[in-house]
Amino acid sequence: VDKDALDTQIKEKKIQEATEKAQNEKLASEMKQNDKIMCMLEERQKNDIRNMNKAISEFRKNFQKPETRREFDLSDPLALKKDTPARLSDSDPRCTVSGLQKFMGEDLNYAQRMKFQKEQLREWSLQQQRDWKNVLADKKFSDDLYDKNRIELDQKAMELQRAEEETRRAVCAATKDFNRTQADELAERKKLEKYKTMKDDMAEISSLLQGDLLSENPEQASSSFGRHRVITDRWKGMNRDQLMAIRYTQQQQILEKMRLKEEERQRNAEWDRQRIQAARAQLLLERHQQRQNQECRRALDSVNAVLSQEQKSKNMYLKEEAYSNFPTAQYYAQFNTTSR
Repeated sequence: VDKDALDTQIKEKKIQEATEKAQNEKLASEMKQNDKIMCMLEERQKNDIRNMNKAISEFRKNFQKPETRREFDLSDPLALKKDTPARLSDSDPRCTVSGLQKFMGEDLNYAQRMKFQKEQLREWSLQQQRDWKNVLADKKFSDDLYDKNRIELDQKAMELQRAEEETRRAVCAATKDFNRTQADELAERKKLEKYKTMKDDMAEISSLLQGDLLSENPEQASSSFGRHRVITDRWKGMNRDQLMAIRYTQQQQILEKMRLKEEERQRNAEWDRQRIQAARAQLLLERHQQRQNQECRRALDSVNAVLSQEQKSKNMYLKEEAYSNFPTAQYYAQFNTTSR
Protein backbone atom coordinates (compact mmCIF):
# COMPACT_ATOMS: atom_id res chain seq x y z
CA VAL A 1 0.00 0.00 0.00
CA ASP A 2 1.33 3.47 -0.96
CA LYS A 3 0.90 5.34 2.35
CA ASP A 4 2.21 8.70 1.03
CA ALA A 5 -0.27 8.68 -1.83
CA LEU A 6 -3.08 7.89 0.61
CA ASP A 7 -1.97 10.70 2.93
CA THR A 8 -1.85 13.08 0.00
CA GLN A 9 -5.34 12.08 -1.05
CA ILE A 10 -6.60 12.55 2.52
CA LYS A 11 -5.05 16.04 2.71
CA GLU A 12 -6.57 16.97 -0.67
CA LYS A 13 -9.91 15.62 0.49
CA LYS A 14 -9.73 17.72 3.70
CA ILE A 15 -8.66 20.80 1.73
CA GLN A 16 -11.56 20.24 -0.69
CA GLU A 17 -14.04 19.83 2.18
CA ALA A 18 -12.69 22.99 3.86
CA THR A 19 -13.02 24.90 0.58
CA GLU A 20 -16.60 23.67 0.06
CA LYS A 21 -17.48 24.52 3.67
CA ALA A 22 -16.08 28.06 3.20
CA GLN A 23 -18.05 28.46 -0.01
CA ASN A 24 -21.23 27.20 1.68
CA GLU A 25 -20.77 29.62 4.58
CA LYS A 26 -20.19 32.45 2.11
CA LEU A 27 -23.34 31.53 0.19
CA ALA A 28 -25.32 31.31 3.45
CA SER A 29 -24.16 34.79 4.51
CA GLU A 30 -25.04 36.17 1.06
CA MET A 31 -28.51 34.57 1.28
CA LYS A 32 -29.08 36.13 4.71
CA GLN A 33 -28.00 39.52 3.35
CA ASN A 34 -30.35 39.14 0.36
CA ASP A 35 -33.23 38.15 2.63
CA LYS A 36 -32.63 41.22 4.78
CA ILE A 37 -32.55 43.45 1.68
CA MET A 38 -35.81 41.87 0.40
CA CYS A 39 -37.51 42.53 3.73
CA MET A 40 -36.40 46.15 3.63
CA LEU A 41 -37.65 46.54 0.04
CA GLU A 42 -41.02 45.02 0.92
CA GLU A 43 -41.39 47.34 3.89
CA ARG A 44 -40.48 50.34 1.69
CA GLN A 45 -43.02 49.23 -0.94
CA LYS A 46 -45.76 48.93 1.70
CA ASN A 47 -44.95 52.45 2.97
CA ASP A 48 -45.02 53.82 -0.60
CA ILE A 49 -48.42 52.21 -1.27
CA ARG A 50 -49.77 53.56 2.03
CA ASN A 51 -48.51 57.10 1.22
CA MET A 52 -49.95 56.91 -2.33
CA ASN A 53 -53.39 55.82 -1.06
CA LYS A 54 -53.29 58.62 1.51
CA ALA A 55 -52.41 61.17 -1.19
CA ILE A 56 -55.21 59.88 -3.44
CA SER A 57 -57.71 60.20 -0.58
CA GLU A 58 -56.56 63.78 0.13
CA PHE A 59 -56.83 64.65 -3.59
CA ARG A 60 -60.35 63.24 -3.83
CA LYS A 61 -61.36 65.04 -0.64
CA ASN A 62 -60.04 68.42 -1.84
CA PHE A 63 -60.53 68.37 -5.64
CA GLN A 64 -63.25 65.72 -6.32
CA LYS A 65 -66.13 66.75 -4.10
CA PRO A 66 -69.60 65.17 -4.66
CA GLU A 67 -71.18 68.39 -5.89
CA THR A 68 -68.62 68.65 -8.72
CA ARG A 69 -69.56 65.26 -10.16
CA ARG A 70 -71.69 64.90 -13.28
CA GLU A 71 -74.28 62.55 -11.66
CA PHE A 72 -74.63 64.58 -8.43
CA ASP A 73 -78.14 65.68 -9.46
CA LEU A 74 -79.34 62.07 -8.92
CA SER A 75 -78.40 62.10 -5.21
CA ASP A 76 -78.62 65.81 -4.36
CA PRO A 77 -80.52 66.22 -1.02
CA LEU A 78 -81.78 69.68 -2.18
CA ALA A 79 -82.98 68.44 -5.57
CA LEU A 80 -86.69 68.97 -4.75
CA LYS A 81 -86.08 72.57 -3.65
CA LYS A 82 -84.02 73.34 -6.75
CA ASP A 83 -86.37 71.57 -9.17
CA THR A 84 -88.90 73.56 -11.26
CA PRO A 85 -92.60 72.61 -11.59
CA ALA A 86 -93.52 69.95 -14.15
CA ARG A 87 -95.28 72.59 -16.28
CA LEU A 88 -96.16 76.27 -16.00
CA SER A 89 -99.05 76.30 -18.50
CA ASP A 90 -100.84 74.06 -20.98
CA SER A 91 -98.58 75.37 -23.76
CA ASP A 92 -95.32 74.78 -21.88
CA PRO A 93 -92.69 73.75 -24.51
CA ARG A 94 -91.20 71.26 -22.02
CA CYS A 95 -94.38 69.16 -22.09
CA THR A 96 -93.57 67.18 -25.21
CA VAL A 97 -95.32 63.99 -26.32
CA SER A 98 -92.39 61.79 -25.36
CA GLY A 99 -92.07 63.43 -21.94
CA LEU A 100 -95.41 62.02 -20.72
CA GLN A 101 -96.02 65.16 -18.58
CA LYS A 102 -99.45 66.06 -19.96
CA PHE A 103 -102.36 63.69 -20.68
CA MET A 104 -105.90 64.12 -21.91
CA GLY A 105 -108.11 65.63 -19.19
CA GLU A 106 -105.24 67.01 -17.09
CA ASP A 107 -105.22 70.60 -18.33
CA LEU A 108 -105.13 73.62 -15.94
CA ASN A 109 -108.70 74.68 -16.91
CA TYR A 110 -110.09 71.46 -15.49
CA ALA A 111 -112.58 73.12 -13.05
CA GLN A 112 -114.15 75.43 -15.68
CA ARG A 113 -114.28 72.65 -18.23
CA MET A 114 -116.02 70.30 -15.74
CA LYS A 115 -118.59 73.01 -14.92
CA PHE A 116 -119.35 73.52 -18.61
CA GLN A 117 -119.64 69.77 -19.14
CA LYS A 118 -122.10 69.45 -16.22
CA GLU A 119 -124.29 72.22 -17.68
CA GLN A 120 -124.17 70.52 -21.04
CA LEU A 121 -125.11 67.14 -19.46
CA ARG A 122 -128.09 68.79 -17.66
CA GLU A 123 -129.36 70.25 -20.95
CA TRP A 124 -128.97 66.86 -22.63
CA SER A 125 -130.86 65.17 -19.76
CA LEU A 126 -133.77 67.62 -20.04
CA GLN A 127 -133.90 67.13 -23.79
CA GLN A 128 -133.93 63.34 -23.33
CA GLN A 129 -136.81 63.65 -20.82
CA ARG A 130 -138.84 65.73 -23.29
CA ASP A 131 -138.10 63.24 -26.05
CA TRP A 132 -139.08 60.35 -23.77
CA LYS A 133 -142.45 61.98 -22.92
CA ASN A 134 -143.18 62.45 -26.64
CA VAL A 135 -142.26 58.82 -27.29
CA LEU A 136 -144.59 57.65 -24.48
CA ALA A 137 -147.48 59.75 -25.91
CA ASP A 138 -146.91 58.29 -29.40
CA LYS A 139 -146.73 54.79 -27.93
CA LYS A 140 -150.02 55.26 -26.04
CA PHE A 141 -151.79 56.49 -29.22
CA SER A 142 -150.44 53.52 -31.23
CA ASP A 143 -151.49 51.09 -28.44
CA ASP A 144 -155.04 52.47 -28.44
CA LEU A 145 -155.22 52.15 -32.22
CA TYR A 146 -153.84 48.59 -32.01
CA ASP A 147 -156.43 47.60 -29.37
CA LYS A 148 -159.26 48.94 -31.53
CA ASN A 149 -158.06 47.04 -34.59
CA ARG A 150 -157.57 43.88 -32.51
CA ILE A 151 -161.17 43.99 -31.24
CA GLU A 152 -162.45 44.26 -34.81
CA LEU A 153 -160.26 41.35 -35.90
CA ASP A 154 -161.46 39.24 -32.93
CA GLN A 155 -165.12 39.82 -33.94
CA LYS A 156 -164.37 38.75 -37.52
CA ALA A 157 -162.46 35.68 -36.22
CA MET A 158 -165.46 34.66 -34.06
CA GLU A 159 -167.79 34.89 -37.07
CA LEU A 160 -165.40 32.77 -39.17
CA GLN A 161 -165.09 30.23 -36.34
CA ARG A 162 -168.89 29.84 -36.12
CA ALA A 163 -169.10 29.30 -39.88
CA GLU A 164 -166.23 26.78 -39.72
CA GLU A 165 -167.97 24.83 -36.90
CA GLU A 166 -171.20 24.56 -38.93
CA THR A 167 -169.22 23.31 -41.94
CA ARG A 168 -167.31 20.80 -39.78
CA ARG A 169 -170.59 19.53 -38.30
CA ALA A 170 -171.97 18.87 -41.80
CA VAL A 171 -168.75 17.14 -42.90
CA CYS A 172 -168.81 14.91 -39.80
CA ALA A 173 -172.40 13.79 -40.55
CA ALA A 174 -171.48 12.92 -44.15
CA THR A 175 -168.34 11.06 -42.99
CA LYS A 176 -170.37 9.06 -40.47
CA ASP A 177 -172.79 7.89 -43.16
CA PHE A 178 -169.91 6.93 -45.47
CA ASN A 179 -168.15 4.97 -42.68
CA ARG A 180 -171.36 3.07 -41.87
CA THR A 181 -171.67 2.02 -45.53
CA GLN A 182 -167.99 0.94 -45.61
CA ALA A 183 -168.41 -1.12 -42.42
CA ASP A 184 -171.39 -3.01 -43.88
CA GLU A 185 -169.41 -3.78 -47.04
CA LEU A 186 -166.39 -4.96 -44.99
CA ALA A 187 -168.53 -7.30 -42.86
CA GLU A 188 -170.03 -8.87 -45.99
CA ARG A 189 -166.57 -9.31 -47.52
CA LYS A 190 -165.17 -10.99 -44.37
CA LYS A 191 -168.14 -13.36 -44.31
CA LEU A 192 -167.46 -14.45 -47.90
CA GLU A 193 -163.70 -14.86 -47.19
CA LYS A 194 -164.42 -16.99 -44.11
CA TYR A 195 -166.70 -19.30 -46.10
CA LYS A 196 -164.06 -19.65 -48.85
CA THR A 197 -161.31 -20.38 -46.29
CA MET A 198 -163.43 -23.06 -44.60
CA LYS A 199 -164.08 -24.72 -47.97
CA ASP A 200 -160.33 -24.71 -48.83
CA ASP A 201 -159.46 -26.21 -45.42
CA MET A 202 -161.95 -29.08 -45.88
CA ALA A 203 -160.47 -29.84 -49.30
CA GLU A 204 -156.92 -29.83 -47.89
CA ILE A 205 -157.87 -32.15 -44.99
CA SER A 206 -159.46 -34.61 -47.42
CA SER A 207 -156.35 -34.52 -49.63
CA LEU A 208 -154.02 -35.18 -46.66
CA LEU A 209 -156.12 -38.11 -45.42
CA GLN A 210 -156.00 -39.74 -48.82
CA GLY A 211 -152.33 -38.87 -49.61
CA ASP A 212 -148.99 -40.63 -48.88
CA LEU A 213 -148.00 -38.35 -45.96
CA LEU A 214 -150.40 -39.69 -43.36
CA SER A 215 -150.36 -43.19 -44.80
CA GLU A 216 -146.54 -43.23 -44.16
CA ASN A 217 -145.56 -44.62 -47.54
CA PRO A 218 -141.73 -44.95 -47.46
CA GLU A 219 -141.45 -44.45 -51.20
CA GLN A 220 -142.64 -40.87 -50.96
CA ALA A 221 -139.39 -39.80 -49.25
CA SER A 222 -137.16 -41.12 -52.06
CA SER A 223 -135.22 -38.37 -53.78
CA SER A 224 -134.68 -38.13 -57.50
CA PHE A 225 -130.90 -37.48 -56.86
CA GLY A 226 -130.29 -41.06 -55.60
CA ARG A 227 -131.43 -43.79 -53.27
CA HIS A 228 -129.09 -42.64 -50.51
CA ARG A 229 -130.81 -39.25 -50.34
CA VAL A 230 -134.28 -38.46 -48.90
CA ILE A 231 -136.73 -35.59 -48.85
CA THR A 232 -136.67 -34.35 -45.27
CA ASP A 233 -140.23 -33.06 -45.11
CA ARG A 234 -141.59 -36.50 -46.18
CA TRP A 235 -139.12 -38.83 -44.43
CA LYS A 236 -140.65 -40.89 -41.57
CA GLY A 237 -137.44 -42.37 -40.16
CA MET A 238 -135.02 -45.29 -40.76
CA ASN A 239 -135.87 -49.00 -40.73
CA ARG A 240 -134.34 -51.66 -38.46
CA ASP A 241 -131.48 -52.63 -40.82
CA GLN A 242 -130.38 -49.03 -41.21
CA LEU A 243 -130.41 -48.52 -37.44
CA MET A 244 -128.33 -51.69 -36.90
CA ALA A 245 -125.80 -50.51 -39.53
CA ILE A 246 -125.48 -47.14 -37.76
CA ARG A 247 -124.99 -48.79 -34.35
CA TYR A 248 -122.31 -51.09 -35.78
CA THR A 249 -120.51 -48.10 -37.30
CA GLN A 250 -120.69 -46.27 -33.95
CA GLN A 251 -119.18 -49.26 -32.12
CA GLN A 252 -116.36 -49.41 -34.67
CA GLN A 253 -115.72 -45.69 -34.17
CA ILE A 254 -115.68 -46.16 -30.36
CA LEU A 255 -113.10 -48.98 -30.66
CA GLU A 256 -110.99 -46.88 -33.04
CA LYS A 257 -111.11 -43.95 -30.64
CA MET A 258 -110.07 -46.16 -27.72
CA ARG A 259 -107.15 -47.50 -29.80
CA LEU A 260 -106.04 -43.94 -30.65
CA LYS A 261 -106.25 -42.93 -26.97
CA GLU A 262 -104.12 -45.94 -25.97
CA GLU A 263 -101.49 -45.05 -28.60
CA GLU A 264 -101.49 -41.43 -27.39
CA ARG A 265 -101.10 -42.60 -23.78
CA GLN A 266 -98.13 -44.79 -24.75
CA ARG A 267 -96.52 -41.90 -26.64
CA ASN A 268 -96.99 -39.59 -23.66
CA ALA A 269 -95.51 -42.21 -21.34
CA GLU A 270 -92.49 -42.60 -23.66
CA TRP A 271 -92.04 -38.81 -23.77
CA ASP A 272 -92.27 -38.63 -19.96
CA ARG A 273 -89.66 -41.40 -19.62
CA GLN A 274 -87.29 -39.63 -22.04
CA ARG A 275 -87.84 -36.28 -20.26
CA ILE A 276 -87.09 -37.88 -16.86
CA GLN A 277 -83.91 -39.47 -18.24
CA ALA A 278 -82.81 -36.14 -19.74
CA ALA A 279 -83.46 -34.35 -16.46
CA ARG A 280 -81.51 -37.03 -14.56
CA ALA A 281 -78.58 -36.73 -17.00
CA GLN A 282 -78.68 -32.93 -16.64
CA LEU A 283 -78.65 -33.25 -12.83
CA LEU A 284 -75.67 -35.62 -12.96
CA LEU A 285 -73.85 -33.23 -15.31
CA GLU A 286 -74.51 -30.28 -12.98
CA ARG A 287 -73.23 -32.23 -9.95
CA HIS A 288 -70.08 -33.22 -11.89
CA GLN A 289 -69.59 -29.57 -12.88
CA GLN A 290 -70.00 -28.49 -9.25
CA ARG A 291 -67.38 -31.04 -8.11
CA GLN A 292 -64.96 -29.79 -10.77
CA ASN A 293 -65.59 -26.16 -9.68
CA GLN A 294 -64.95 -27.12 -6.03
CA GLU A 295 -61.69 -28.87 -7.00
CA CYS A 296 -60.59 -25.84 -9.03
CA ARG A 297 -61.48 -23.55 -6.09
CA ARG A 298 -59.46 -25.69 -3.64
CA ALA A 299 -56.47 -25.72 -6.06
CA LEU A 300 -56.72 -21.93 -6.46
CA ASP A 301 -56.95 -21.46 -2.69
CA SER A 302 -53.81 -23.57 -2.17
CA VAL A 303 -51.92 -21.54 -4.83
CA ASN A 304 -53.12 -18.26 -3.23
CA ALA A 305 -51.98 -19.52 0.19
CA VAL A 306 -48.49 -20.32 -1.21
CA LEU A 307 -48.27 -16.91 -2.89
CA SER A 308 -49.43 -15.21 0.30
CA GLN A 309 -46.74 -17.02 2.32
CA GLU A 310 -44.08 -16.02 -0.24
CA GLN A 311 -45.27 -12.39 -0.12
CA LYS A 312 -45.14 -12.36 3.68
CA SER A 313 -41.61 -13.84 3.60
CA LYS A 314 -40.49 -11.26 1.06
CA ASN A 315 -41.99 -8.38 3.07
CA MET A 316 -40.35 -9.69 6.23
CA TYR A 317 -37.00 -9.92 4.41
CA LEU A 318 -37.32 -6.36 3.07
CA LYS A 319 -38.37 -5.05 6.47
CA GLU A 320 -35.79 -6.82 8.62
CA GLU A 321 -32.76 -7.04 6.27
CA ALA A 322 -33.03 -4.92 3.10
CA TYR A 323 -34.51 -1.77 4.71
CA SER A 324 -33.00 -2.09 8.16
CA ASN A 325 -30.36 0.66 7.65
CA PHE A 326 -32.33 3.94 7.82
CA PRO A 327 -30.54 7.15 6.62
CA THR A 328 -29.52 9.65 9.30
CA ALA A 329 -29.66 13.46 9.27
CA GLN A 330 -26.05 13.59 8.02
CA TYR A 331 -27.15 11.76 4.86
CA TYR A 332 -29.74 14.41 4.07
CA ALA A 333 -27.38 17.28 5.00
CA GLN A 334 -25.07 16.53 2.05
CA PHE A 335 -27.70 17.63 -0.49
CA ASN A 336 -28.05 21.25 -1.73
CA THR A 337 -24.62 22.18 -0.39
CA THR A 338 -23.20 23.58 -3.66
CA SER A 339 -24.18 26.35 -6.04
CA ARG A 340 -25.34 23.74 -8.51
